[in-house]
Amino acid sequence: MSKRTASWLAWSLAALSLALFAATIALYILTPSVQPPSSWGTGGLVGTVLIFVPYLAFPIVGALIASRRPQNPVGWICLADGLVWMLALVTGAYGAYGLLVARPGSVPFPAEIGALTEWLWVPAVGLLGIYLPLLFPDGRLPSRRWRPLAWLAGVVIALASAAITLAPGPLPDLGGLQNPFGLEGQPWVADAGMVVLVLLPLCILASALSLVLRYRRSGDEEREQIKWLAFAASLAGLGLLSAGASGSIFAPETRGTKPLWLGLLEDVVLLSYASIPVAVGFAVLKYRLYDIDVVINRTLVYGLLTATLAVFYFGSVTALQSLFSLLTGQGNTLAIVASTLAIAALFNPLRRRIQSFIDRRFYRRKYDARTTLEAFGIRLRDETDLEKLCEDLAEVVDETMQPAHVSVILRSEVPSSTTTREQGQQDQQTTTHEG
Repeated sequence: MSKRTASWLAWSLAALSLALFAATIALYILTPSVQPPSSWGTGGLVGTVLIFVPYLAFPIVGALIASRRPQNPVGWICLADGLVWMLALVTGAYGAYGLLVARPGSVPFPAEIGALTEWLWVPAVGLLGIYLPLLFPDGRLPSRRWRPLAWLAGVVIALASAAITLAPGPLPDLGGLQNPFGLEGQPWVADAGMVVLVLLPLCILASALSLVLRYRRSGDEEREQIKWLAFAASLAGLGLLSAGASGSIFAPETRGTKPLWLGLLEDVVLLSYASIPVAVGFAVLKYRLYDIDVVINRTLVYGLLTATLAVFYFGSVTALQSLFSLLTGQGNTLAIVASTLAIAALFNPLRRRIQSFIDRRFYRRKYDARTTLEAFGIRLRDETDLEKLCEDLAEVVDETMQPAHVSVILRSEVPSSTTTREQGQQDQQTTTHEG
């Protein structure tokens, strides 16, 4: 298709996703009494919108890529993935409204439409976890040997979706209603679906491996593109693991309550999912492509800094509260004040130490170059021998930038009134270093 047609189609599908998003919000407003308690920190309508926002990033970024790079299927994959997520959300909300809130018979096919959400997550996960890394960033497979994986993933997604659709049994999200598409008396369908679903994470791992192999064989520009996707996926994955581990360790088991900080952490993890399509957009459109190393550096520094200060804060508050309890028999807000002041005092020194550690560990070449230049700057203040200074400068440039040839040319300024003979007598001093 032409670029104009592709742009029209892409933004039309994005507009459809936005319409489904608005319909989902409206249905959630109409069904507040049947919504389960929020397990993601912020409850009510705000929490619902917060859950949907990351999925909304997929169709928007996908339309942006597809309209500008219509020949690259990565944009269409993001667009389709976002559309499928929105369909899953709106069908679930429609089914809950029709079966649990609205007057019976007033809403057409609530059970049939609501049951669709049970399997729509399978193609959504397959597009995001298998086909996106398998075809990223240029829309082509790493080699012909990866074609069997692409076909196998399609078969697994289709079979798993069909098995979930036809599996008999109740639907928990629809008040325990029996699956209207289920084959009653055929429990083997559900068992077969579980067997097929085991292949889905294996296909995801194989697709991730293809991205690693592509990175090792690619050039500089393609490596920067892969870094964007890997960084965003790692950020979302680590956040999900940390939230799950924190929830299992610190959340109380009684009354389903949880600490405020844990709820906020889970909200941040949800929002981090939006970083995946955003990173894909930066990489495919090559916008600020080479800034990824700076982003990774800052993330490592401030992530480690935040974790260190959080551990110090909770540890110091706990220790000081225990100390005050022993001395006075009750807790004291002075512990919180003292811990906060200590964190404010430690912030900059600790940030500098962590930055130095990250540079030494992950950016060794940059760290060595900066250290060499700082040492040269110190020598420059004390050096008076011009010839020695030129030699030192050539050595520093060779060590930090490693060029094939270095020349330092110093020319004296000649006044305009100087005679031609005097100009010829001006000294020209050159120091050359072969790398």
